[in-house]
Formats: sequence, C-alpha cells, structure tokens
Amino acid sequence: MPESQPSGDINLALIQMVQDARLLHDETALPSDYAAVYWIEAKCPDGALPAPTAQAGEWRVCLRADEVDKAWQKVKEATVAGKLGYKSKVSTRPAAGQAHPDQRMLCVRTGDAHDAQAVARIKAVLLTMGLRDLVYVPDS
Repeated sequence: MPESQPSGDINLALIQMVQDARLLHDETALPSDYAAVYWIEAKCPDGALPAPTAQAGEWRVCLRADEVDKAWQKVKEATVAGKLGYKSKVSTRPAAGQAHPDQRMLCVRTGDAHDAQAVARIKAVLLTMGLRDLVYVPDS
C-alpha cells in the first residue's frame, strides 16, 4: 500500500482505474466471446444524463445466445450516444434461475425509477430496436 493510503481506507482512484480498464475492454467485447466475466457494460458519457439517484432501476430483457450480440451492439451504441440510460450491461452466460442455458440477460439502467417520462422514453427506444418482452425492475 502507498504510504498516503492508510490500510483501512478505500482507494477510490484504484477502483476507478480498474473500472476504466474494464470499460475499455468492454468497448469491443461481444457476449458470445466471453464466459469468464459475467457482465459486459457500456456507459453513457459523464454529464450527458442526470446522475443516477437512489431510486434507480432497469429495463430487462432475456435474449437467446444467438441473438444477443446483435442486440447488444445496438444497445451499447445507443447507451454511449446518450440515447438510453446511464449504463447498460449484458450477461455472457445464463443467470441462475434462467429457464434455458441459451438465455442471456440484457439490462438498461435508468437513473430514477420515479421519472416516468425517462423510463417511458427508454422503453420506446428499446422497442424501436426490436426488443420485446421488456420488464422494468426498480432498485427499491
């Protein structure tokens, strides 16, 4: 540990470095290419949307493994362009409890589950991408 970092303190700079490195990796990653990491993520640029609140939530959709890469490309691009929520992520393997081993979960985070306009706007964009059977799950 560096001398300036007491042993019990959280090193936020190190955490940010790791997160930034992961996002660089995730820029080109496709869900079908990885199983070692569970999630691949994309983030909206800082300041493009209001910061998430304690009442955040997410749109979820289950996809088949053979369709997840194409959907992820669209969602990732829209997230980075600031057209969706503050972050999106996609699973690279089935989650515990998913009905079929070929299922993948795609999630689009919203900053405030109580902001009905933003939640509806994001849903509308996802529907135009051809995503169906969307489920909204608030964090609280």
